[in-house]
Amino acid sequence: MSTSSALEAQLRPLPKVSLHDHLDGSLRAATLIELAGQIGHQLPSSDPEQLAEIFSTNADSGDLVKYLETFAHTTAVMQTAQNLQRVACEYVEDLAADGVVYAEVRWAPEQHTAEGLTLDQAVEAVQAGIEQGVESVAGNDGIIAVGQLISAMRQNDNGDQIVELALRHRESGVVGFDIAGPEAGFPASKFSAAFTRLAEQMLPATVHAGEADGVESIRDALVHGRAQRLGHGIRIAEDISISQEAPEDQDDQDRAEEDAEDLIEVVLGPVARWVRDRQIHLETSPTSNLQTGAASALTGEARAQLQEHPFDMLYQLGFNVGVNTDNRLVSGVTLTGELAAVAAAFDYELAELADFQINAIEASFLGYEEREALSAHILEAWQ
Repeated sequence: MSTSSALEAQLRPLPKVSLHDHLDGSLRAATLIELAGQIGHQLPSSDPEQLAEIFSTNADSGDLVKYLETFAHTTAVMQTAQNLQRVACEYVEDLAADGVVYAEVRWAPEQHTAEGLTLDQAVEAVQAGIEQGVESVAGNDGIIAVGQLISAMRQNDNGDQIVELALRHRESGVVGFDIAGPEAGFPASKFSAAFTRLAEQMLPATVHAGEADGVESIRDALVHGRAQRLGHGIRIAEDISISQEAPEDQDDQDRAEEDAEDLIEVVLGPVARWVRDRQIHLETSPTSNLQTGAASALTGEARAQLQEHPFDMLYQLGFNVGVNTDNRLVSGVTLTGELAAVAAAFDYELAELADFQINAIEASFLGYEEREALSAHILEAWQ
């Protein structure tokens, strides 16, 4: 067994937290093929392994727009209550098999009404699937809790309507709100009134920002979106400057060689300082960030490597970071695999990986008592 495989085997049963995972990007390949066949939707392949490989290859383009094209296939089969319920149930079962004990799954109901479902019926179907999945996991002596994050699509003009939808279902599975879709050109300020409504009703929000656009998008998410977490958020690194002071003489040069870290100067810009000092959680998804070009936007290279992802820099500087999958099928990942990958890239021990779980659970939209109980459970298991 390889070192990576051995680490994944060690990590898989440990309790984990997933805060940034899209339902429509996380179907089982076999289920997608079956449901597509029922409605006559043409897929690139009818073989589950080959289809998963095609999706992963397409995702690995370095372009967010191309990455999102895959979702035309997944949303096509998620237009009925029966299919939504099945996809949600299997999603929960797959999370549990990956060791996830708490998750917040995001999806956009407005993308699932093409066959006549109302927005409310779509939310109810997904909730029924989640509850069915939780029961299935419990029947196998497992435990998992999953909340819905209702997303509004940035490019559409349905923000107010989707906020009211989320508020109607806050007592039946919905734990928060999100905006998704193309970031550049569709700022959170477009939804300012909707975010104000959320704040008045005290339903929390996370905002996709700092993935396909830069620091000003993050600022906008914080100011107009009242974001309590940032979806990805890695381009906050653009507001951080790191430089090394030049030694003034030979004695300084000798000392510098002995203790180079003392000569490194880190300056946080106002947005980065706000995010770091207020411990606003960054829902990073390392593999997805490489695939969509979010990391490359920071390195200036055509393709960034995981070692070049700003995750470790942000962690070392005290930012509140977490590890997520974004889209399990589309990106071809699991949370266990993502944790193993960052451990290998940045030489993390189990203690650091446990930190990311605690960061996530404390940034979750659960109540205080529930967060405390889950934190204790996670720490006990990881230690």
